Amino acid sequence: MSDYSERRLVIACGGTGGHLFPGIAVAESWTKGGGEVVLLISEKQIDALAAEGYGHLRFEKMASVAMPKPVSPRMIPFLAKFAGSWISCRKLLKSFRADAVLGMGGFTSAAPLLAGKWKGLPTFIHESNAIPGRANKLNAKFARTVLVGFEGCAKHFETSRPVEVVGTPVRPSVANRPSREDAAAFFGISPEKKTIMVMGGSQGARRLNELVAAGLSAFEEAGMQVLHISGPADYETVRPAYEKHPGAGVVRDFCSEIQYAYAAADLAICRSGASTLTELAFYGLPSVLVPYPFAADDHQTLNAEIFSVPAAAELWKQEELNEGNFSRKIVALLSDDERIASMRAAMEELAIPDASAQVCEVIAKQIREDA
Repeated sequence: MSDYSERRLVIACGGTGGHLFPGIAVAESWTKGGGEVVLLISEKQIDALAAEGYGHLRFEKMASVAMPKPVSPRMIPFLAKFAGSWISCRKLLKSFRADAVLGMGGFTSAAPLLAGKWKGLPTFIHESNAIPGRANKLNAKFARTVLVGFEGCAKHFETSRPVEVVGTPVRPSVANRPSREDAAAFFGISPEKKTIMVMGGSQGARRLNELVAAGLSAFEEAGMQVLHISGPADYETVRPAYEKHPGAGVVRDFCSEIQYAYAAADLAICRSGASTLTELAFYGLPSVLVPYPFAADDHQTLNAEIFSVPAAAELWKQEELNEGNFSRKIVALLSDDERIASMRAAMEELAIPDASAQVCEVIAKQIREDA
């Protein structure tokens, strides 16, 4: 473990679990090395839920809003709110005596990065997806170094600043693998049955939830069980299907201890956000990836292809799935033991388990060079 004693890092990581969870992972590594951290999160409910269980870390909420199109009546209130966030961030960096600023993506990162650059601090962004979004293309202008999760992403940033491939950090809680038996007991399901984990990411996935709920009888007839994390918005819609088929599995609205879900599962059905894919790879969990079809620049499909091309996962287009074919395809796949074993081995090859340490080392090196 490297020594980051008396080094203070600000991590802007709010907005989605895909930004927050890797940010928490970096914070855990930094504090274990003796450093101090402040995590800046948004005012969204999902940030508050995701931050639960990390009372030893310091979180600060900051107002944030996505940048509208340049020619838009919303640009004026956006700029006013951004200016307020920037001023607040400058005050925080000064009072915290920050040594560096790391933005994990999204517009929540922009004001802290600009404030850090204004103060002359080392500034970094991390892009976990295969292609950067609009926010990180802007954030890169305020960053001294760009960190990426996938090698193919590097080409999308300007060559005027260093770009380093470090992987996407995995939270220590996720990295602490429970046994299958303990995981099954955590959810009250059988450790003997083949288990399908369904997860739409921190904000859920309505169409996936609908398809899985419609297929419960087929999964139950095949002797399989479902561990379904629906997201808070769809929980009440999905719950009646599980009440009708109590032997088909369990549904939860949110799961802050997601390591138990990964450890219990034989197959994952999920979207293809980069943070989710990183954790699936860490567990070597064969997956069916159904990219969110309206993601910016279709980045979830590009993410999924990184895993489907080496046959670690299957990429299924949402528009090609329906209540008639979805459950049949899932049952056929999970019944093919040879295929599942091959997918598991390929998924394990894609894991980068020390990404948090790599991120911290890049940041610490720049701080030392500036000292």
